[in-house]
Amino acid sequence: MKKNNATATWLEPEQFQALAADYRLTREPSADRTFSIPFTDLLNPEQSLAYFHGVSGIFETDSQTAAVSLFAKRYAFLVIAANLYAISHFNKGLNLELENGWIESSYQGKAWLPKARLHDWQVSEPLDMRREEWRDRLFERMFAGNLSRVWTAVSQTAKISKVVLWENTAIYVYWLYEKKFAEGADAEQKRRMEKDYHYLLHDAPPRLFGESRNPLKQFDSPKVYRNGYEKPLRVRKTCCFYYITSDEPADYCSTCPKRKC
Repeated sequence: MKKNNATATWLEPEQFQALAADYRLTREPSADRTFSIPFTDLLNPEQSLAYFHGVSGIFETDSQTAAVSLFAKRYAFLVIAANLYAISHFNKGLNLELENGWIESSYQGKAWLPKARLHDWQVSEPLDMRREEWRDRLFERMFAGNLSRVWTAVSQTAKISKVVLWENTAIYVYWLYEKKFAEGADAEQKRRMEKDYHYLLHDAPPRLFGESRNPLKQFDSPKVYRNGYEKPLRVRKTCCFYYITSDEPADYCSTCPKRKC
């Protein structure tokens, strides 16, 4: 079956296993339903506030701002990681529209690391010479069709800046492409990965993100050296409020703008 610039297909078993093992994708509902919800619940003010109140206990904080920011990091990873990997490594795209997924609560030890479960598991492959159009469609469904809608709703409901939520997203995009995705990649996969990453940071139009400007480009600042770190770091422009949940006073992240160099 053909869809515009793509053809419908499925993930191979080993491809799904790779996404499940490293990028928190699952086909199974979690046993813990307390913090397992459809993505769309995040658009509902009453439901999302109740949810954030619950997850604040997981993060051991009374600060709604900190709880929402830390949750946003996990949600951004669920929405982007598996799909970006599939696009660059398998040349296949998942449907990460808001209406197509669930947050499935999951723990690794004491750490709460939820997974994403989809309703529709059909994936797409680009037709010959149509990869850029196909990629745009996938990015738009994932960023504008999911994250932008959620960040807009959450920022209004929880009174947290969308700038923080988008930078929480951007830091994962940088880390995935610069550190994680190259593991085990062959030459062709690396070529696609480099082209996809360059496009996202430099050429992707704002409409793909549902925003007035490209948020990934917005936060892509030059890396600098900081005391105690051998390699240069990309310092954030906003604070993610992790320090509020830390046992140690003023324990800022390595890239936090509040941290003294």
